[in-house]
Amino acid sequence: MWLRETIQRKDREMVKTNDLKKGTRVMLRNGWEADVMDNMRGNTRVCMVYGDFEEAGSVYSHDIVAYKDEQNKWQTDIEYTKSQIGLKKQFAAMG
Repeated sequence: MWLRETIQRKDREMVKTNDLKKGTRVMLRNGWEADVMDNMRGNTRVCMVYGDFEEAGSVYSHDIVAYKDEQNKWQTDIEYTKSQIGLKKQFAAMG
């Protein structure tokens, strides 16, 4: 469902996961939604995850695949840091 509402922004720069602010609604790689609960930077973000249960916890930044913009539309123009990409590759190598 969220994929149909997705708009790829062509007129602006990509958004880094480090630039997502507290309160931003994000879509995770597994399809669950979450609200960012911190303004930190790095490989993990603290989020309230809405899945089978609601729970707060750390989410790997490379698992964030979309976010809702000011118009409440899903955006997929996410950019990851070199460190986040490296961590994703390490996880992929482990299986």
